[in-house]
Parts: sequence; C-alpha cells; structure tokens
Amino acid sequence: MSGEPTGDDLTTGDPTTDDPTDAPIDGALVADALSAVGAASPLVHHLTNAVTTSETANVTLHWGGLPVMADAPAEAGDMAAGADAVVINTGTASRPDIGAMVDAGRSANEAGVPVVLDPVGYGATPHRVESAGRLLDAVAFDAIKGNVGEVRGLAGEEAAVRGVESVDEGDANVADAARALAAETGAVVVASGPTDVVADGERAFGVTAGHERMGSFVGSGCMLASTLGTFAAVVGEGDGAPASTTEAALAACAAYGLAGERAAASDPAGPASYRTAFMDAVAAVAAERPAPDLASRVEEV
Repeated sequence: MSGEPTGDDLTTGDPTTDDPTDAPIDGALVADALSAVGAASPLVHHLTNAVTTSETANVTLHWGGLPVMADAPAEAGDMAAGADAVVINTGTASRPDIGAMVDAGRSANEAGVPVVLDPVGYGATPHRVESAGRLLDAVAFDAIKGNVGEVRGLAGEEAAVRGVESVDEGDANVADAARALAAETGAVVVASGPTDVVADGERAFGVTAGHERMGSFVGSGCMLASTLGTFAAVVGEGDGAPASTTEAALAACAAYGLAGERAAASDPAGPASYRTAFMDAVAAVAAERPAPDLASRVEEV
C-alpha cells in the first residue's frame, strides 16, 4: 500500500475476469463496493487514538460513511449497537479506554455489527500486548489490520516494533503470519505494507497498490483501518456489495491504494500538501467509483 505500484495503471484495462480463482476480485467489485457505501452512508463508530481522530473521521466521511467518535465509557456500547461498523484503535488507549472498547465490541457482536481492530504498536510495551490480548479474548473481530510487525507479533512470531512503527526487514513471511492469525481469530487479517496482504485463514492475497508517499504523514495506517470498517459495513447490503469481509478488505485496500497513487500524480510539494491531496483523492475516487484493472495487482500469495 505504501510502495510504488507495479504493472498496469490501476484505472485502466478490462475490469472483468472469467475465473474467480485467478483474480479474487475484479474492478467491478471495487466500483460496486464504493456505490454500496455511497448508497448506505454507513455509521462507523470509532474508538480510536487521540493522534489521528480527525484523519480517521475525515477519511470515513470522504468514502461516503458517517463517522462518530463516541469513546466515553458511558455510551460506547450503546453507540456501537446502533452503528453499521465499529473500528477499535489502541494507539493511545489507557486501561479505562480498553474497558470501553470491550463494551463496544461486545455490544457490536450482540447486534451483528462488524468490528475492526487496529492494534497500534502491538509488541512495543507490555501494556499494548495486554490490551490487545484483552480485546481479542472478549470480542469477535471481523477484521484485524496491522503493519508487518504488529501482525507477526499477534501471530506469535518474533517481530520488531519501535514505538508504533514496524521496523521488520522485509515481508517475506507475512502472508503465513496473516493466515495463521486469521485462522486463530476467525478474522480477516490485513497486513499493510508496500504490498498489502489480505488473509482469511485459508488463502492470502497480495494487493499491490499505493505510493510510498502514503507513509509521509502520520495516520495513514489508522485511516486504512477506518476504510476497512467503512467497506465492511456494507457486506451483503444488496446487489453488487461485497459478499464477505474478505471481499470488502480487498476492495478497501485497492481503493485506498488508488487514492494514494492519484494523490501522488500531481507531485505535491511536501508531506502536508500530499496529505491534503490524498484526502481529495479519496473523495474523488468515492465519487467517480472507478472499476480498476486488478489483474496484475491482486494475486494469491
């Protein structure tokens, strides 16, 4: 997601495929998922970190969702029960915050609302490990999104995390870790990187889309989790909508990467300009609903 793309331009080519085993999604699914989000305007409840609250709210809004950031313990569970998706981000969570997240996750589970976990900085401190473990014990997550280090750590592997950033060298085995974590938790796992890996316990797919400048500002990883939540909110919602969380995650990663490439195309002067261009690109992709050629972009790994 944050690396230079390869293959044909994501916005060109034949968006269809005759063999779903060769291409797990096609461009039409991305366009249809964007249409479903636009039609439903899903309410996406965030319990997120204090650093990126604005970014995650705005990216949800620009995709066509309705963000709400109700993290007070007195209302977190009630808000989750009435939402269309819940995104839990542990980036700055205290122990009381984790309690509210557990309440929200359980309420969402009871109401059949999809829940996404972003275990920011997992492995960096004992508190972060304990917090993620507490959440995974209490809540059934539909999707877990992390960087390479976070996913490897959650899967029980040795991982290098400094602060909230992965400093793992390479991602050769991340697909195995993502599959293992998905099998253990029942969640679809997204490991973000130059090639995002989406795994559902049986299969894993690489999504090569995006631009290296997506890592030039704080919050791009958190915004991907919000994007996943927004797309997961419309699974099964009418003709053309993603049929599964796996499809929703693949479509979300592709659309997010497309926005990153589009933002870089105008060569913004610096990271702040790129961040603004990226937000504009998300809104443009959501409005235009392109059907990108994914034949060389999405493959089983």
